[in-house]
Amino acid sequence: MENSLGFILNIDGAEISSWISRYLWPFTRIAGFFMVLPLFGTRLVTQRVRLYLALFTTLVITPVLPPMPVIEALSLQTMIIIAQQLLIGVALAFVLEILMNVFIMSGQMVAMQTGLGMAMMVDPSNGVNVAVVAQWFLIFVNLLFLSLNGHLVAIEIMADSFFTMPVGVGTLSTNTLYEIARIAQWMFSAALVLALPAVSAMLVVNIAFGVMARLAPQLNIFAVGFPVTMMLGLIVLWITFSGYGDKFSGLMTEIFQFMRSYSL
Repeated sequence: MENSLGFILNIDGAEISSWISRYLWPFTRIAGFFMVLPLFGTRLVTQRVRLYLALFTTLVITPVLPPMPVIEALSLQTMIIIAQQLLIGVALAFVLEILMNVFIMSGQMVAMQTGLGMAMMVDPSNGVNVAVVAQWFLIFVNLLFLSLNGHLVAIEIMADSFFTMPVGVGTLSTNTLYEIARIAQWMFSAALVLALPAVSAMLVVNIAFGVMARLAPQLNIFAVGFPVTMMLGLIVLWITFSGYGDKFSGLMTEIFQFMRSYSL
């Protein structure tokens, strides 16, 4: 008992600061990462669970991380480093969130062109109204993301970032922030490419209805065309949906390569 008490009394402020720095900096970056990570950063996962995940991940990977800078806890430099680590963690996960939004936007485009845009539902993950087709796409890519171990690869890239962007030394450059912003432009183009087969097919159908309305003015094209458009839209979705898995895998690989490149 006396030995234990003596050990506690012998601990000075420098050792306490060293222990805090060893775990605080990684925890801050990892917490920011889980705060935005697809599926884990939604309302479906409570803040307490996210906190536990960040804490558990910190305890697991900290022993293999490079030494952390020892800085006085109550200082301006500490606040700056905390902000840097949060920004790095959020930026890493935000790129993956853009990948998920590619399929949400693609689903919205398809829904609007096929007449299925009126079928709306509240997305339980973020509380906004989305088309049922877009929600269907989102559920599909979330399950595919987990089945392809995308979450594990993302955590691995985040752990590697402590070597490529060390705490207190490495941070996101202006170039990197510009590249992340450019990824948003890539999101729109990728969503359009995914929706293009369905949109093109429905464009041909609409042209056919226009020709029919011109040739037979007495035909009520609105009464006939709307249900036919919806039915053909579902058929086009059924035909094109089989290729979405390979497309998601390719886009996910591209995003992971980008994450590794900007963390160097």
